[in-house]
Amino acid sequence: MNRRDTTALIELLDRDPVANIFTRSQVNLHRSAAPDGYARIVGLDGDAGLESACWVGANVAPTLMTEDEAKKYAQYALESRQRFASVFGPAQSVLAMHEVLLEGPQEIFDVRENQPLLTISQQPAGIRRNNLRPARIHEFDLVLPASAAMFEEELGYSPLENGGSFYRSRVRQLIRDAHTLIDCDDNGEVVFKADLGTVTDEVVQIQGVWVNPKYRGLGLASGYMSATVDYAMQFAPIASLYVNDFNVPALKTYQRIGFEQVGTFATILF
Repeated sequence: MNRRDTTALIELLDRDPVANIFTRSQVNLHRSAAPDGYARIVGLDGDAGLESACWVGANVAPTLMTEDEAKKYAQYALESRQRFASVFGPAQSVLAMHEVLLEGPQEIFDVRENQPLLTISQQPAGIRRNNLRPARIHEFDLVLPASAAMFEEELGYSPLENGGSFYRSRVRQLIRDAHTLIDCDDNGEVVFKADLGTVTDEVVQIQGVWVNPKYRGLGLASGYMSATVDYAMQFAPIASLYVNDFNVPALKTYQRIGFEQVGTFATILF
């Protein structure tokens, strides 16, 4: 796609601002359907114009495509000869892509087939908030271990292997943007952390939720997540997240404070 396609792409993405938040945020960042760098956005036209699209970079993110179209995009991704960290998005599209990507040169590490996509559009009621505040840039060395611990619990390996320069930059940028929230105990140890991982004018996607193992099982999660939603709604009227279906405690927490399922994501990890 090129810059002339930007308006059509935005119209397509805005049909589902929750599911398409990642690509929409990238279009906002680059102000174009033709992003800077090696990533690209590709699309397929139908009789009425642009009918589907796909972000292809370090990650692959499908938008509004049929299963047959998803397989075509997956083949395109393979032919680009790029290496991918993940494919994520609506489950039907991602799992159709999986059939093709199995034949590619990269070994697939894991497939998360059922990740409920949840949203909330009003502040949680009747829940006492726990203290939460944006992390400060001088607290990078405090936040990084908590962020890395969350990542390792989720994926099974440390993002700091081989230096982790990209991951460190990501953590630092979230702090600079006031998009990382923390609470610390009296010893200065992080008790809870959450990130506003992706932000548009319409939706905030909450990511990187982590409770220090020392403080789990104490009923703190609802108060922290409610405070996270309050903060997120300063940026957009809808807060969203997606979660693995096997993470039953997290799902119960999100449902308790008012999140509702609006779709299902899937993720392929390389």
